[in-house]
Amino acid sequence: MAYDFREFKHAGASVLDWLKKEYASISTNQANPSVLDAVSVEVYGSYMPINQISSVLGTGPKSLLITPWDSSVASNIDRAIRESNLGLSVSLDAQGVRVVFPELTSERRILLTKLVKEKLEEARIKMRTEREKSLDDLDGKEKDGSLSKDDKFRLKNELQKLVDDTNRELEALALKKEKEILE
Repeated sequence: MAYDFREFKHAGASVLDWLKKEYASISTNQANPSVLDAVSVEVYGSYMPINQISSVLGTGPKSLLITPWDSSVASNIDRAIRESNLGLSVSLDAQGVRVVFPELTSERRILLTKLVKEKLEEARIKMRTEREKSLDDLDGKEKDGSLSKDDKFRLKNELQKLVDDTNRELEALALKKEKEILE
């Protein structure tokens, strides 16, 4: 019997995307505009992401220039970045808000590496949860008679292979980010 693992594969892809976004928000030695994605700025009575109220350009390997479309919100952007505790240096000038990524200290590198491992573990937990859902579904199909024990055993092995493949991809992302931090 053929079992449809599309839902599990979709969940695995979602977990991979989530982890990529989480890792993108961890600042390293390189100036990366995605680090600012998690920062919301209070403008016009509501909170908005920086990329919806300004343009963000790299001005060098360790700096960004944020040019707000409305110059009156530049001070709000400055304040939001300072309050975000991202460890970035921020200055306001005539062109907009300059963000400088400081050199990583060895202590900061250790903290970021731990954060990378924590995010990896969160992703693994999400994958285990999805695996349990699929296993429960297989057990239910066996109980109602639409799946034989042999088919269930074979499908469990296929499911485990999918889990292992996704975990390998997650670990590869984590290793890449750790290497980026430690360079």
